[in-house]
Amino acid sequence: METITAFHPPFSGLPSKPTSISTKIMYFSLHNSMRFRHFKPQKQFSVCASEKRQFQEEGTSSSTQLPDGKAEEILKGNDDPAKQIDLGWLPALPHALTASMANFLFGYHIGVMNGPIASVARELGFEGNSILEGLVVSIFIVGAFIGSLISGTLADKFGCRRILQIDSIPLIIGAILSAQAHSVNEVLLGRFLVGLGIGVNTVLVPIYISEVAPTKYRGSLGSLCQIGTCIGIIASLLIAIPAENDPHWWRTLLYIASTPGFLLMIGMQFAVDSPRWLCKTGRLDDAKSILCNLLGPSEVDTAIEEFQLVFNGTDGDTDSNWLELFKEPNYKVALVGGSLFLLQQFAGINGVLYFSSLTFQEVGITSAALASLYVGLTNFAGALSALYLIDKQGRRRLLIGSYLGMAVSMFLAAYAISFPDEDVSHNLSILGTLGYMYSFAIGAGPVTGIIIPELSGSRMRGKIMSFSFSVHWVCNFLVGLFFLELQRIFGVAPIYTSFGGVSLLSAMFCYTFIIETKGRSLEEIEMSLRSKLPGHDN
Repeated sequence: METITAFHPPFSGLPSKPTSISTKIMYFSLHNSMRFRHFKPQKQFSVCASEKRQFQEEGTSSSTQLPDGKAEEILKGNDDPAKQIDLGWLPALPHALTASMANFLFGYHIGVMNGPIASVARELGFEGNSILEGLVVSIFIVGAFIGSLISGTLADKFGCRRILQIDSIPLIIGAILSAQAHSVNEVLLGRFLVGLGIGVNTVLVPIYISEVAPTKYRGSLGSLCQIGTCIGIIASLLIAIPAENDPHWWRTLLYIASTPGFLLMIGMQFAVDSPRWLCKTGRLDDAKSILCNLLGPSEVDTAIEEFQLVFNGTDGDTDSNWLELFKEPNYKVALVGGSLFLLQQFAGINGVLYFSSLTFQEVGITSAALASLYVGLTNFAGALSALYLIDKQGRRRLLIGSYLGMAVSMFLAAYAISFPDEDVSHNLSILGTLGYMYSFAIGAGPVTGIIIPELSGSRMRGKIMSFSFSVHWVCNFLVGLFFLELQRIFGVAPIYTSFGGVSLLSAMFCYTFIIETKGRSLEEIEMSLRSKLPGHDN
């Protein structure tokens, strides 16, 4: 059922209640410009889509003549369960889960080389060469950067589902090539191919899930990306435990990495295409069929009407180009997206992950894999919390709260380093590290990837995500490149303090520039942003 909200108009000239989809979207657009997040609806009622259309056609003025009791029935909602059925999140769940397999691969490849890199270097003959060891790890980021740049254009042409399926090929080949490598060049090529595939996937999975998920559950289903990443990291750490005693176990680890790639390739064959992409490419019948399965028959015409209001008869994303990124509101969304990823990385997530093993060793946990596992489980717990909270509390609130929690945790960890009592110092360090990871996983981690496609217009969604994730990979590379040298020069406490300062800055940025997208369709958000441009009615 579509929910329509009756409002008391905030100023003269607005309808007392939205009556058509176009009026509804314009109403939300106007109200958003008047601090949408503070608005509270007075009353809600459900209207069957077919009855709503009849109500629109026959008029909504007080003089409209409807059959006895019909107007009252429309306003109160129809009690017919067949017309009011809400399919919820279940129809979209298999498709979102299948796509999130790509994030499992992302997490797995993040953790797979952390421990075994010494064994790889020893067996392939570059042990002690820090340049080559660093290159084996960082070539992954180079591939991911290139993948993120090309992913938006590929998705515009062929759709997210098909590209996610094709993108499994470099993931599978890269993993197998690395596993059977007998030279450093083969490892480098394999890691580059894997990075290329990951770069494409990390851009397209949030877009795909946002476009197939019902509005009410878009945040929760989008959180599966972070959960998939967490499970992938934990799996790689658990499977890597034998590597401490078996110097050849790293090959098994990389062979195993090819299996999820095969599952992703097969699974996406049975997943649906994005109905928005189908509509943009003119395949309306296919889009209606998928919407019928995802949302229910009564919502199909309503959804198609919303899509077409946004597309305005254009060919959609298939004709977009990178120069449009410099136009409003695209460049503003791109700047917000790039800034969110820049702040996320410079708030220190990779640095804290690096030092987590050292922190745990100080309290007697000598196994690096076990220490990382504790961090991974905390990360997973935060992601599960985000899954529950994101559609209840909203994106903006979770982002602000997440960064404030990260700031407090970093300041606590920095203070613990200079605390005179050694036992208390170690315990505070553990508390700060785990508190930071939980805070990150509940907001800054999952919400950043969810809110950018929500704010992006349908025409430029792929390219805005490509730009934002390219910023992510550049910042990721810079933090990894300079972190150890900065730690050597300044020490851990000043660096943790700077991470806390960036986290505070991030919270202020989110408070100032992020609008709430919870409960609003992608089309409502896009029309809201458009309404603020010169030449649009306000």
